[in-house]
Amino acid sequence: MVKGLRLRQILLSWMRTVSTLLSEFYVSPYRGAVARARRDQDDLFMLLVYSDLMGVPNPASYYTLELQPILMERFHEWHTRMGIEHSPLDGLKCC
Repeated sequence: MVKGLRLRQILLSWMRTVSTLLSEFYVSPYRGAVARARRDQDDLFMLLVYSDLMGVPNPASYYTLELQPILMERFHEWHTRMGIEHSPLDGLKCC
């Protein structure tokens, strides 16, 4: 009885390992593409939030105004990734 229980535990452990490996095998080729798509969406969202401060008219500025302090932590990495060396906002010097 104890031997059968131990064998069952080993088999379940082996099946979990195989399941994890198969999952990684099928998911890993798409991980980069999904991360790139998410980064592109985040960049577009940051542009939408900060567009009014950069001189681009934004019809949703009333709704995005309260998001600016929340996204301020990621602002520096965003504008450097976009190829803007220094902060495009006059009142904000993050570099």
